[in-house]
This record gives sequence, structure tokens and C-alpha cells, in this order.
Amino acid sequence: MPVGDSSVCTAGGDDRTAVFKALSDPHRLQLLDALSEVRCHCGLQEMLDLAPNLLSYHLRILREAGLIEGVRRGRWVDYRIAVGARSQVAGSLPQVLRP
Repeated sequence: MPVGDSSVCTAGGDDRTAVFKALSDPHRLQLLDALSEVRCHCGLQEMLDLAPNLLSYHLRILREAGLIEGVRRGRWVDYRIAVGARSQVAGSLPQVLRP
């Protein structure tokens, strides 16, 4: 699998790198802030003023990194912060920076 800006997967399968790549974009940080409560795709689009395809791309990156999860509700998908996201981010820190 090629490694590049459009992929959060890494050659060695390093989950830590995937988490940091997911957190490295300002739009994705805004998405995480917006997901302090459960929101649907359309609500996120209105809040962040992103084109639908760009929003979907950023949501996919966060989902693949395990930071958010989507729950289908009929035609809609509600997004929220994944249950283990905090510990995943903390576990991704180098040993010297862990609490």
C-alpha cells in the first residue's frame, strides 16, 4: 500500500503514525472539537463549511485512525468520538511524554 498524504496507513502498520497523521490537519482537529457531541454529516457540513466530499474524506481519515465512529440512522450517519480515542492518542505519544 503506498504511503502518502491521502493515506493514514503506514508501511509498518504503525498505529501511532496513523493517529498523528489524522491529527495533523486543522480541519480534522475542528471536526474532533465539533464532535464533543454526536452530530450527523449534514450538521458537521453546516458547522465547518466544507464541501461534502472533503468532509467525507476527513471523516474517513479520522475513522481509519480509530478516533471517531459512525452509527447509521436510516439514511444518515451520526458521528461521535470513539470510545477508546483518548487512550489511543495518549498511547501514541512517545514514552517520555506519556502521563
